[in-house]
Amino acid sequence: MSGTAARRVMQSLMRTGQEARFIGGCVRDAFLGIQAADIDIATPLVPEEVTRRLRQDGIRVIPTGIEHGTVTALTEGSSFEITTLRRDVETDGRRAVVSFTDDWLEDASRRDFTFNAMSLTPEGELYDPFDGVRDLKAGRVRFIGQARERIAEDVLRILRFFRFHARFGQGRPDPGALAACATLAPLLPSLSGERVQQEVMRILAQDRMVEVWRLMIDCGVVAQTLPHATNVTRLAALDRLEWLVGEAHPMAHLAALLPSGLSAAADTAERMRLSNTNRDYLLSLCAPPVDVHPDLTVTSRRHALQKLGPETYRDLLLLAAATRGTPAVELLEALAEAATWVVVPFPLKGRDLLEMGVPPGPEVGVMLASLEGWWAARDYRPTREDCLTELSRRMADRQRDQASPAKS
Repeated sequence: MSGTAARRVMQSLMRTGQEARFIGGCVRDAFLGIQAADIDIATPLVPEEVTRRLRQDGIRVIPTGIEHGTVTALTEGSSFEITTLRRDVETDGRRAVVSFTDDWLEDASRRDFTFNAMSLTPEGELYDPFDGVRDLKAGRVRFIGQARERIAEDVLRILRFFRFHARFGQGRPDPGALAACATLAPLLPSLSGERVQQEVMRILAQDRMVEVWRLMIDCGVVAQTLPHATNVTRLAALDRLEWLVGEAHPMAHLAALLPSGLSAAADTAERMRLSNTNRDYLLSLCAPPVDVHPDLTVTSRRHALQKLGPETYRDLLLLAAATRGTPAVELLEALAEAATWVVVPFPLKGRDLLEMGVPPGPEVGVMLASLEGWWAARDYRPTREDCLTELSRRMADRQRDQASPAKS
């Protein structure tokens, strides 16, 4: 917030005396000494005037949410989300109809939590209308005003409450907020899968994810969003392993909560509207094409590494160890091999067999698979020349068999 790009944007907004402040998460994170991922700015100026001023000063503007008063400024490789002060006219639990205002307190009052309503002037003056600093120091996530009213405005705030508790909370959460989340949890199915996905994956990236997921189960939040994701015991075991051997892929945390098999994983992926890449990865963790566990032989382990790739193999190994209660020390050899494993592509293609005289059709696939098995059995060491030599030998045997008189 103190860089030249931020100063340039602020000067453009404030050059005729209007006020602009940094607001929300970037102010909260700055107080905690955390580098903010996004920088938000609020101003009484309407979006059209914001856009005019920025463009006049050579700053690129994108109308990212113009109907809600938001534009994004791009300059010097940085982006700034600039929103006109607002009041809610109408809410339905998913989205709000807003009108613009010049009242900073009115705008702050429509936000979710006390520490997200803080704002900061370019000169460093902090505005904290709801004692957000006190709540941050206490490790307390507190809704502004009545928790039930804030949740009714946007049901996603239930998930955001648990995410912020996982990130900033200390001890038990605010009882009133927890009760409101439990009471209004049946409204969660009205949310889009994309919004649920974003919050869930952020929760599952926090150090306190296990504790918070248990709270979410107890409050009925999980039952209303991801009803299959209840194996918190396995998630806790995976978490303990990660502290010792390093983190798994984020999808592994979700997979740990789910039962084995395709059905629950596919339903969860659909509920969360996962991308095809993440969906496929989740399915591969819940229904792997190759069995992976800590007791694999060296040969079987290398076959799994070659078939799955080192990242998928590593995640499946950690999930299996979490299920079995295998100590981390017993995984070190396999994890070390996975860390240095490079998948070696099979040297031959179907066209190589065609060029050697194998007739087009199913026989090409059958022979290619057989040759790949021969190559794998030799620890993936044979070169392309070795494989072609073996193919030639097999073709010679095939021709000799075809030339032999049929036995009666």
